[in-house]
Amino acid sequence: DPFALALGALGWVLGDEARADRLLALTGLGADDLRAGLGDPAVLGAVLEFLGQYEPDLVAAADHLGVDPAELMAARERL
Repeated sequence: DPFALALGALGWVLGDEARADRLLALTGLGADDLRAGLGDPAVLGAVLEFLGQYEPDLVAAADHLGVDPAELMAARERL
């Protein structure tokens, strides 16, 4: 389920303050945008796109979620 993967990835990103700040800065999203967009494919896709822009984070998030990094990028495409 791409939504479940994206939500899991978002939780992983937000678990680290520096990474969360980078997400907000690079995506232009605010905390309220994230809360309001939890069911929005565009917002969740932006989270996965953010991970795709920095391979170490992509790999670490995928490892945390127990999936292959390619699955996260495929989920982004399906959103």
